[in-house]
Amino acid sequence: MPGTDFYPRFAADRLTEALHDSPAVLIHGPRQSGKTTLAQRVGARAGYAYLSFDDEAIRSVATTDPVGFVADLPPRVILDEVQHVPQLFVTLKSAIDRDRRPGRFVLTGSTNVLLLPKLSDSLAGRMAIVRLHPLAQCEIERTRPSFLERLFDAGFKMRPFERLGAALAERIVAGGYPAALKLSAGRRRARWYEAYLEAIVQRDVRELARIASLDAMPRLLAAAAAQTARLVNVSDLAAPFALSRPTIRDYLTLLSRVFLLEELPPWNTNRLSRLVKTPKLHLGDTGLACALLGADAAALTADRALLGQLLETFVFQELKRQASWHERALAFHHFRDRDGYEVDIVIEQGAHAVAGIEVKAAATVTAADFRGLRKLKDAAGRRFACGVVLYDGAMSLRFGEGFFAVPIRALWEAP
Repeated sequence: MPGTDFYPRFAADRLTEALHDSPAVLIHGPRQSGKTTLAQRVGARAGYAYLSFDDEAIRSVATTDPVGFVADLPPRVILDEVQHVPQLFVTLKSAIDRDRRPGRFVLTGSTNVLLLPKLSDSLAGRMAIVRLHPLAQCEIERTRPSFLERLFDAGFKMRPFERLGAALAERIVAGGYPAALKLSAGRRRARWYEAYLEAIVQRDVRELARIASLDAMPRLLAAAAAQTARLVNVSDLAAPFALSRPTIRDYLTLLSRVFLLEELPPWNTNRLSRLVKTPKLHLGDTGLACALLGADAAALTADRALLGQLLETFVFQELKRQASWHERALAFHHFRDRDGYEVDIVIEQGAHAVAGIEVKAAATVTAADFRGLRKLKDAAGRRFACGVVLYDGAMSLRFGEGFFAVPIRALWEAP
């Protein structure tokens, strides 16, 4: 992989555009994903001041006197980790309503502050939102791929690729957190993840809810990592704990709010009545998942079942990261019916187009691997744009009209 001193963040264009027409812009995503770096990098060109609510003194002033705090702010300012002072949102609303000049406030948040009632009742309609994930593989490689465009528009041409082989497991284990990528794989990176989780549990989760069993959160997240890319099963997740199913369900919601895991909803259509309506569970980053499971690249290579799970999450997260700066709005789902047909990832482009992606860790593809994608095509009808089996192979191939086998490397390689 290229050096880690500087990574391009393709969400920067979205942020710059938003600052030209919105009084406030929220950058939200997990801790250590690069929100502050992105905000300061873009803000430096326009003279933005910077204040962090991780600083207890600044947080205390903003909490005690939010009106005076906002009145004294510079004309353009970055307010970092704004979830710590939700009472500030109403004051920001008043300031924006008095002066709607674009680009006044850049807010960052490491919890999903959109779910905080005080925000939804105040800055809604006055604020643009930029979602920042950990690094995508194309950002790590500094490439501009065209996978999503080809998925809905051009299709995939026959062309050779270099197989990833052992490098695929290494990428899965490395994940996308910039600070973790600077460390050597193994003990140092594992310790970083331990400290990372401890900080989130003790600060962000504790702030979101008063729960008695904070020590259960890392263990629950490890259990979720073992179930990544599987249907959510709260009973299985609750089994090792002396906690009720509703409590475990609440804890999963908290972990989602700090962007550590995500539930992928099922795709629905009125053409089919036997669809499974349970969401799938995905960890927010495969580097974190592997650290929780104590799995290195060698362990993944030896355990094909675990490799398959984590590869599906790896592909899902790469696509979500690229979609976050994509020109068109994309919605993600999975497809499964009670007859055993399934598609790992279904992407909807507005109301007009549906594409399916099946993920396979093997180096070969057969016609049988398109079974679920063909079922999806029948269900989607004219909306069906493309069906792809992503695999660790060496050639992009057509498998009939609208169906392609495409090497995983094509996700991030420039066309």
